[in-house]
Amino acid sequence: MASRRSRISLSWRLGIAAFLLAAVAIALAFELDRYFGDPLLAGALALIVMLPLAFYVIGSVLAPVKAMFRALAGTVTSYRDGDFAFSLAWKRDDELGELVDAHNALGSTLRGQRESLVQRELLLDTMVQNTPVAMMLCDPTGHIVYGNLAARKLLGDGRRMEGLTLDTLLEVAPEPFREAVARGGDGLFVVERDEEEEIYYLARSGFRLNGRAHELFVLRHLTVELHRQEVRTWKKVIRVISHELNNSLAPIASLAHSGGELVRLGKVEQLEKVFATIGERAKHLEQFITGYAKFAKLPTPRLEQRSWRELVDRLRAQIAFEVEGPLPEQPGRFDPAQLEQALVNLLSNAHESGSAPADIGLRVRKLPQTIAIEVSDRGQGMNEAVLANALLPFYSTKRGGTGLGLALVREIAEAHGGRVALANRSGGGVIVTVTLPQ
Repeated sequence: MASRRSRISLSWRLGIAAFLLAAVAIALAFELDRYFGDPLLAGALALIVMLPLAFYVIGSVLAPVKAMFRALAGTVTSYRDGDFAFSLAWKRDDELGELVDAHNALGSTLRGQRESLVQRELLLDTMVQNTPVAMMLCDPTGHIVYGNLAARKLLGDGRRMEGLTLDTLLEVAPEPFREAVARGGDGLFVVERDEEEEIYYLARSGFRLNGRAHELFVLRHLTVELHRQEVRTWKKVIRVISHELNNSLAPIASLAHSGGELVRLGKVEQLEKVFATIGERAKHLEQFITGYAKFAKLPTPRLEQRSWRELVDRLRAQIAFEVEGPLPEQPGRFDPAQLEQALVNLLSNAHESGSAPADIGLRVRKLPQTIAIEVSDRGQGMNEAVLANALLPFYSTKRGGTGLGLALVREIAEAHGGRVALANRSGGGVIVTVTLPQ
């Protein structure tokens, strides 16, 4: 913009123009009065002559102002449409100049914010387009409005997907993907390609975009990651089994050798103790193998309508505990044998924590959509590391423990569509909550 002159406000310019017009009108009236000799007639004639001149002068003074107002209205319209590339120039140092300066400063700020936003959008689009996770966005009418490169490669044969309907895409998509979409919610599905299984995880989420409901589909390829986890799990299983086998077979072999020496020396009276120890180690090994087999071969739950009172009575016949609060009158839907086994494991752990039987509690609470089964004790509790790993298979802090008790509880709960949570209690002890759908 050009440099500003000395400040003369718009009101001053209008005042000067009005003063000059008034002076000319008075002078003209005096001249006409001398000519006609009638002051009223002279004034009227002077007014008639000066009115057009006044309109012209005032219009000339206000013309740039009116043009600037039109320009301001045009740039405001451009700002509303998202175009911030305009700026205005006003050479006069007055009130309107201050308005133009503020307008230009606003435009500069909006341009900077738009450039920053565009750069962030470009960065986000680049990241989303190049992520290995397939992403697809659908509008309320079921049309695809966005699909990144991974989604195009996985579901669209590399072609653009925008504009297609989800139903059209599903017609040519792998059948497991169609079934996963039809089921609704999140979950795993397996696609067979070239006689190999590819494992994917489908996550769905809804949100509002520009005031309209949209749905985002996210497909993550888990085959490699799960294979790595599987290998690590098998290695851990082999280490645990090898450790247990060595702990049992080494003493058995040593005792067998000692038994042979006792027979050779004729000290048969000591053989009973040797055989008892061998039997004890063999029984421990049998229980260990049976526990692993039970965990590995957990059948699909057979859900039945059963009374909670009946389940509690069966548990009380096996182990001591206190029932806290009333039991729900409405029957639950669960596999009786599996849920009983899970609760026996939890109650046994509560006894092994050192808690008194009177302090071991079982509570069954009916929630709006779920049933919460809580087993609590007053033992020593768990530290953060144990709480984080207690539900993992083969993790145990007990000497000689298999690490399958809580893992089996978790497996049973998740097979029922529920979950398990552990937490330390205020005042000492642990509370384990098994949540099952109603």
